[in-house]
Amino acid sequence: MRHVERVVVLALDGVYPFELGIPSRILGAADGRYEVLTCTVDGKPVRSNADFSITVEHGPEVLRTADTVVIPAITPSSVTAELPAEVTAALALIRPGTRLVSICTGAFVLAAAGLLEGRRATTHWQLADQFRDMYPGVDLDPDVLFVDDGTVLTSAGAASGVDICLHILRKDHGSELANSVARRCVVPPWRDGGQAQYIEQPVPDPVATSTAATRVWALARLGDPLTLTDLAGHARMSLRTFARRFHDEVGLSPGRWLIQQRVTRARHLLEASELSVDQIAGEVGFATGTSLRQHLHAAIGVSPQTYRRTFHAAAR
Repeated sequence: MRHVERVVVLALDGVYPFELGIPSRILGAADGRYEVLTCTVDGKPVRSNADFSITVEHGPEVLRTADTVVIPAITPSSVTAELPAEVTAALALIRPGTRLVSICTGAFVLAAAGLLEGRRATTHWQLADQFRDMYPGVDLDPDVLFVDDGTVLTSAGAASGVDICLHILRKDHGSELANSVARRCVVPPWRDGGQAQYIEQPVPDPVATSTAATRVWALARLGDPLTLTDLAGHARMSLRTFARRFHDEVGLSPGRWLIQQRVTRARHLLEASELSVDQIAGEVGFATGTSLRQHLHAAIGVSPQTYRRTFHAAAR
């Protein structure tokens, strides 16, 4: 029989209702592969950050049975350097090796429990300085939408909760299912760039030209040896202007974005095709299979063969 992953979402006082519902909405749409339960530290209703309280079906005891535990965002005013005793007691019920996931300010809860010490993590960019002051032992990266550090995953603000749940789906069951769920939920299966594109910036010149059309053009030509000159030429901008505007819009340099798109395309082909590694490298614009191996390993830490063994069967 197919294993059903139990995901337990811990609702704390001050929880954001939108973020609280993301795991159930995304993982719950994965054709029965996940069972999503919601609990509180004492089984009683919790106050949300909206004008209503939330009643749940479970108390902290279900945390003992979880394969994955999700800590959704709580209002920043609820963030404290030390956790309330009842929260600490609830987290202590989680079995060693359980996958831990935070959405937005949920990272403060994991950090306060000592679960992010020495790890790479992220949270909402507006709270990055506060997080660093409170938890200097955490390697905080406020520029990304989420961080996968093995058994501990952290994500940035609100909608990045959707991103990290789709990433979990992709990691557990392959891109085909993740893409299918994204289509059902009418959300993008993968968002380009990081938080940098959402950080408040000076209002751009109203006559400025977007690089969006050039990104679409490039995605249709990933197999070609595209250069910054090619991209800037298509956008009819100088190299300097194009590079600056591209970074402002996407949060990545054009070169890093191209590599990211090529790796993403390569992962899909490894999952869904019978092409060899060298053939896939040519299809996505890496000069050689060796180059593909290097970039894939840098992105996700495994070789193409290992990735295919894991996800080719999952996709089927």
